[in-house]
Amino acid sequence: MIAEKRFQSLDSFRGLLAISVMLYHLRISGSFTEWLLFRHAEIFVSFFFVLSGFVLTHAYGRSARFNFRKFFITRTFRLLPLHLFMLSVFIALECGRYIASEKGMNFNNVPFTEKFAPSEILPNALLLQSWTYLTNPLSFNYPSWSISIEYYTYMIFALILSIAFGARTWVWGAVVLVALAQMYMGNTFFTIESLRGLAYFFTGCLAYAVYRRIPHPSQAQTGMLTTLEVIAVAAALALVVNDFEAKQLLASLLFGVIVVIFAFDGGAVSRLLAGRGFGFLGKLSYSIYLTHAAVLFCVVSAFMVAKKVSGVDIAPVIDGTRYLDLGSVTLNNLVALLVVGSVVVVSMFTYRYVEMTGQSFGRALSNKTALSPLSSPDANLKKAP
Repeated sequence: MIAEKRFQSLDSFRGLLAISVMLYHLRISGSFTEWLLFRHAEIFVSFFFVLSGFVLTHAYGRSARFNFRKFFITRTFRLLPLHLFMLSVFIALECGRYIASEKGMNFNNVPFTEKFAPSEILPNALLLQSWTYLTNPLSFNYPSWSISIEYYTYMIFALILSIAFGARTWVWGAVVLVALAQMYMGNTFFTIESLRGLAYFFTGCLAYAVYRRIPHPSQAQTGMLTTLEVIAVAAALALVVNDFEAKQLLASLLFGVIVVIFAFDGGAVSRLLAGRGFGFLGKLSYSIYLTHAAVLFCVVSAFMVAKKVSGVDIAPVIDGTRYLDLGSVTLNNLVALLVVGSVVVVSMFTYRYVEMTGQSFGRALSNKTALSPLSSPDANLKKAP
């Protein structure tokens, strides 16, 4: 693996987008969670796919000396520990709901039914829940639907590097075209989300191929890069807040352009994103993304309990959506900030004790030789008389 450059602004994008997706899932009346940008923030998951394709191609796609075993181990221990930890948290929360229901306190649905049915646990544990219509992609920790797609897309990417390295760009392009064709031909086996994830991930791979062919701008061109960055962000915001046909497809192309522009880290917006605060959120982005649903579950549950005890409807259901509402715009915005802060604090814990522990174990395991000491040639020589 040869990955000298770290894309600081792209790392920061991860954190900002993870926060945006969290706010998309949080509904607090009259607060900033209701801003138009956050009401359309679900499309930012597509950005994650494009960004992952770009970054992994930078890390693994430039050298013919690709080690599938090492890739498999490190990627698995990058994603799986936190995913399994959060799956366990949701199972525990569902047990808590079951105990509460036995004591006469009911929530939205019967515990361990529908998307929390026991039959959904194994597909979730194996990250298979989002690929076919046989399972519920939003079961248990619902943000993990995209991790399901991303994990196996990583393995397809690795297979391409292993068996078709010389023609990898052509194969990436073919995967994009086939996935898009299946999306618009009415495929009934693979979910639309899985096909979308494939297409957008390999769009990111192609974006990296374009990036490699562009001469690196000089410092004298900082103004030009700043202009391009501002235009790109403005275009993305305009696209996100509007609904129109083929929005997802156009978004993936625009996100690819944005990734290429910001990969140079040369403009004023890039320098702003490279700051420590944004970088901190980028570091926590995976934890923010995977833990926020559990935090929101606890917050909403607390509001529902308070509603039952006080008789004041501080957790109303409006048009089928559960809102939080303390009756004051100021208080509601304060609650929204406290929820965001809580997610960040929880993410600091899971990043340090779950993510980093898993990654360290994965690196150690991947660096072990495939031959055990007993079967290695050196060991046999030492045993010879």
